[in-house]
Amino acid sequence: MYREKNISVVIPCYNEEEGIARVISSLPESVDEIIVVDNDSSDRTAEVARELGARVVFEKIKGYGAAYKAGLSAVKGQIVVTMDGDGTYPVEQIEECIDYLIDKGLDFVSASRFPLKTPGAMNTWNKIGNTVLTITTLVLFMRGIRDSQSGMWIFKSSIYKELDPKSDGMPFSEEIKIAAIRHPEVKFDEYKVNYHPRIGEVKLQKWRDGMRNLLYLLKLRFTPR
Repeated sequence: MYREKNISVVIPCYNEEEGIARVISSLPESVDEIIVVDNDSSDRTAEVARELGARVVFEKIKGYGAAYKAGLSAVKGQIVVTMDGDGTYPVEQIEECIDYLIDKGLDFVSASRFPLKTPGAMNTWNKIGNTVLTITTLVLFMRGIRDSQSGMWIFKSSIYKELDPKSDGMPFSEEIKIAAIRHPEVKFDEYKVNYHPRIGEVKLQKWRDGMRNLLYLLKLRFTPR
């Protein structure tokens, strides 16, 4: 518990046995619930997570969004924190981000990685792709945002059903932020965080996933909420 709130951390994973061990071991003691979503891994991700005290949820439908929908639907805490199982997002800033959410009276905080504190933590093509997608988000939705693709969010669990993101794939990340931005009763902001080099094998297919994210942004722009 942190500031009288129950805290749930949700981590989607596909073959992240090395990374998930480090992430779970580094989480602050204030975290009440750790939910690891095993997205049909072929390694020991689920076993490692369970041994370290996480509740493992299985999701056979492959995809970042499918994993998140399974994990977020299982949350019991009042505040949700999301992050990847590869060690890139800063567990050391979880409480700091929750402070920002509570002190500013917000409902949803997206952790912004930019400008990168450690430039080498992200390769050049990923930086370019993130920039293109973030600028496109600004143009389409007329809302300034520094990092439309961040995978670390801190939000009140009570608003998740209101946001109702649909994507089973990588666009889930931009979709949940846009849903929060467009919702008339949800208070949204970003908070600057550190970003670390990845542990383990890269799963992102930058050209395919980048184009899918771009096309999904166009779809969201012309889909009424």
